[in-house]
Amino acid sequence: MSAVATRRAWAELLRLPALFTVPGDALAGAAATGLRPNHRTLLAIGSSLCLYEAGMALNDWADRAEDAVERPERPLPSGRIAPPAALTAATALTAAGLALASRAGRPSLAVAGALAGTVWAYDLALKHTPAGPAAMATARGLDLLLGATATAGPDHDPRSRATAAAPSAAALAAHTLAVTVVSRREAQGGSSTAPLAALATTAALTRLVGAGTTRRPSVGGDGDVDDGGFGWRRRGRSAPGESASRGSASRGSAPRGSASGLAHESGPALRTATPESGPAPRTATPDTAHRALRGALALAYAGTAARPLFHAALNPSPPLTQRAVGGGIRAMIPLQAALAARTGAPVTALLTAALAPAARRFARKVSVT
Repeated sequence: MSAVATRRAWAELLRLPALFTVPGDALAGAAATGLRPNHRTLLAIGSSLCLYEAGMALNDWADRAEDAVERPERPLPSGRIAPPAALTAATALTAAGLALASRAGRPSLAVAGALAGTVWAYDLALKHTPAGPAAMATARGLDLLLGATATAGPDHDPRSRATAAAPSAAALAAHTLAVTVVSRREAQGGSSTAPLAALATTAALTRLVGAGTTRRPSVGGDGDVDDGGFGWRRRGRSAPGESASRGSASRGSAPRGSASGLAHESGPALRTATPESGPAPRTATPDTAHRALRGALALAYAGTAARPLFHAALNPSPPLTQRAVGGGIRAMIPLQAALAARTGAPVTALLTAALAPAARRFARKVSVT
């Protein structure tokens, strides 16, 4: 087999276009903590990419007998890649992912270890059981929490920051659960129930991420964790070294709720009334632009996921079901971006959304399912 054919086979095995849906997990996790992305966020992204691809290779290795019947064109049953090579790749990628996470600190390594364990358990034991979709959803939620704990690092309480990111992780996990349930019938088709349930989930998440006010999560001195607008709070002790004031933070990790963080993500801070300057002038608030951005991203998410799901609900044939699964995977990107925008990180949201065109372009060459 030629070098070009070999590269093509590995691209199919690893489903490379789906990689564009991975960085947004860590970025949405970072946004949910109220901290700026940093070099540890990049480590989390690298770890996530490795663990995601490990799961892809392990999935095909575990399903090689089933694929020989239902999808003989896949790289392993077609003989283009040897099964031992796929298993070796999965092992090496898992080790690389854990090594990268360890560079971000012990809490990040703990989350990455749980993520890796979930991925291997899903592919080797849980995929074809009723617990399979829940395991996949857990993995995606853990991936977002990996970004949160890595971004926090040793300078902030990782547990509090992960708690602040939990609502975003739950939203991403809900979408993943719905898409995974649909994917269980992608080779056979024949049921409209799963696509209809996924449509309902899409509608609920669209309303969740597109409605309400933008609220920037923060961890104050009394340990309050603002959930970024999901209507949920936790109280506890403040982390050692964290400011006793909700508005103050170190220069390198200012929450977006502070003046420096707001300037970073939203432009110059609004002028406020002072004895010297007099009353502040009436100006448009950044929340207006935030709401518009969040609404646009929520609509992009709904449009990407809902249309193929609707077609699969009307005609649950294998091709349309596979198309619905592919649309659900690509819809991860606008959902991640909308979650970042909802927690007051428009720059992070736009960076995440910018991955969507590349995902669509490469998906035309290599299937994501």
